[in-house]
Amino acid sequence: MVRASWKPQHHPHGGSVARLVVVALVGLLGFALVADYLWASSSRFSSSSRLGSWNKPPASIILHPPPQGGAGKDKKKDAVLERVLSATFADLPAPETKWEKMASAPVPRLDGAAIQIKNLLYVFAGYGTIDYVHSHVDIYNFTDNTWGGRFDMPKEMAHSHLGMVTDGRYIYVVTGQFGPQCRGPIGHTFVLDTETKQWRDMPPLPLPRYAPATQLWKGRLHVMGGSKENRHTPALEHWSLAVKDGKPLEKEWRSEIAIPRGGPHRACVVFDDRLYVIGGQEGDFMAKPGSPIFKCSRRNEVVFGDVYMLDDEMKWKVLPSLPKPDSHIEFAWTIVNNSLVVVGGTTEKHPVTKKMVLVGEIFQLNFDTQKWSVIGKLPFRVKTTLVGYWNGWLYFTSGQRDRGPDNPAPRKVIGEMWRTKLKLRS
Repeated sequence: MVRASWKPQHHPHGGSVARLVVVALVGLLGFALVADYLWASSSRFSSSSRLGSWNKPPASIILHPPPQGGAGKDKKKDAVLERVLSATFADLPAPETKWEKMASAPVPRLDGAAIQIKNLLYVFAGYGTIDYVHSHVDIYNFTDNTWGGRFDMPKEMAHSHLGMVTDGRYIYVVTGQFGPQCRGPIGHTFVLDTETKQWRDMPPLPLPRYAPATQLWKGRLHVMGGSKENRHTPALEHWSLAVKDGKPLEKEWRSEIAIPRGGPHRACVVFDDRLYVIGGQEGDFMAKPGSPIFKCSRRNEVVFGDVYMLDDEMKWKVLPSLPKPDSHIEFAWTIVNNSLVVVGGTTEKHPVTKKMVLVGEIFQLNFDTQKWSVIGKLPFRVKTTLVGYWNGWLYFTSGQRDRGPDNPAPRKVIGEMWRTKLKLRS
C-alpha cells in the first residue's frame, strides 16, 4: 500500500504570525474575564447596606472539570466555562439603609396579622412553628418602644392568614386558617373594640376564604380574592358588608364586582377614596391527601406584581406593577403622606432550584404619579413581616427570614423588631 506523504513548506514569517494570533486570542479572553469580574464587583458593592451587603451579581462563572479519562495534561485544556444563575439573581439595587434593632416580640410568628392605631401596633395570631399556632394579641407601643398588653383571641377565631382592617378604633377580622399545618379556612368574622378589648361576632362570609384582601371603603367592609377552601385554588369573588362603629348594618354580605385576578397574600389599601389591591400569588401549599394532621404539601405557585384599583366607576383598572413580583405582603405595608411603602415578601421561585426566594427591598408607590421606586434594603430578606410607622420611623417585626446573604430561601421564624428613618422619594 502506498501512503500519500505531505511535507510542510517553509515560510519565513509563518511562525511569527501564528504566535501573534494566539497571543491576541489569549489577551482578548483575559480582558473579557477581568471585565466580567469588575462588573460583578461593582454590582455587588454599589448597593450594600451598612449591616453588610447581600447583593450578589446575577450570574457567576464556574469551571466544570473535564470528563474522566484521557491524558492528564489535556484535562485542564478540556475544562468548560459556563455561566449559571446565582441564588440571589432577583435582588434589586437599592439605597444604603441603616437599621436599629429594637425589643423583640414576646413570641416569634409567621403569617400573623397586624393593625396600627395611633402609637400602638396590635399583632395577632400566626404560626409559632408549623405544628403550633398562637391565639392571642401582643401590643407594641411606638412611644416607649415596649411590648405589653397581651390578651386572648376568641377560641373560634382563625389563627393565621386572616383578613383584617380598622376604622381607628374597631378592628374587623374576617375568615382565615384555623389550626396549624395546612388546614383550610373558616368563614367566621369578628370585631374587636380596642378601647374595651371586647370581641363581638359578625355575619360569616358566604364562603370561607384563605388570606383574602380586606379593606374598609365607602362605609363597607370589602373582602375579595384569597384562596378557596383547599388553600390553593384562587378565588375571584368580592363581597361587602355595611358597617359602622364596630357593628354590622346588614345581616348578609353583598356581591360586588369580581377581582380580575384571584389569589392570597396581597396588600389592600385605600387612598384618596380609591381601593387598591397589590401583588399576591396564585396557588399555595395544600394539605397532603389523607393526612390526619393536614400535613403541608407543596404545590405550584405563581407570584405576580399586578396592581388593581377601584374608584367611583366601580370598574377595576390596571396600574403599573411592582418593581418585581411580590407576595406575602398583606400586613407588610404602611401609608406615609402620599405614598404606599411595601416591605419584603416573596418573589418568583428560582428557575433552576425551584426554591422560594424572599424579598429584601423596600418599595414605594407614589399615589400622585403612580410610579414605583426601590427606596431601601432590609437587614435581611423576610416574608409576611408586620409593618408600622411612627414619628418618621419605619418599623417591621416577625415573619420568616432568609438563610443568609447568599441564600434567599426561607428558614427561621422570627420575632425581631427593627426600625429605620424612612426616606421617601418625591
